Amino acid sequence: MKRTAKAHWNGNLKEGKGEISSQSTILNKTPYSFKTRFDSGIGTNPEELIAAAHAGCFTMQ
Repeated sequence: MKRTAKAHWNGNLKEGKGEISSQSTILNKTPYSFKTRFDSGIGTNPEELIAAAHAGCFTMQ
């Protein structure tokens, strides 16, 4: 099974904003930004998504 995801970013690093979407639509236009990655804000970040994927794989074992 092949799954895909898309990320879209507008603006520069600090003031820009992006959206992440997945093929399953669970992550449909989930927001991410500099604040959600390095500070606190509403949305997710790449590290959180990797951690969630790792935790999901680990618990299935």
